[in-house]
Amino acid sequence: MPTKKSTTWMIVCDGARGRILVNRGRGTGLSEIASAESRDARLPTRSLGAERPGRTRDSFGAGRHAMDPPADWHRFEKQRFAKEMAARINAAALENKFDRVILVAPPRVLGDLRQALNAQAATKVAGEVGKDLTRVAVHHLGPYLSHLINL
Repeated sequence: MPTKKSTTWMIVCDGARGRILVNRGRGTGLSEIASAESRDARLPTRSLGAERPGRTRDSFGAGRHAMDPPADWHRFEKQRFAKEMAARINAAALENKFDRVILVAPPRVLGDLRQALNAQAATKVAGEVGKDLTRVAVHHLGPYLSHLINL
């Protein structure tokens, strides 16, 4: 009796680059169906926001202090990119484009992705790999994913 082939998506991303790969069943390998890149997440923090917060003087004495704690604009852009990737997964999960999804990202980005997934997409997460594999060619990803999927 033939078994139904399941479609598995793999999201391979870091805070600035991402690829969506698909596996349509055992022996079919991986193929890339989409990719995205955030130019802003690659820029240094000094190029993204104000370099220094405003300063103020003490009401008593000669001390000066920053008014607000500095914001990490670089981290903010990486979180925004992870939310964009999660939005793609969420939309595809609502349309039932895949049966399961595997998330591959550095630990911090993995947490951002996980947090941004809707309930339907979150139930389809079949595994996670906490590594940055964005620079690994598609045909070389097998050893990193072999414990999660038979390619």
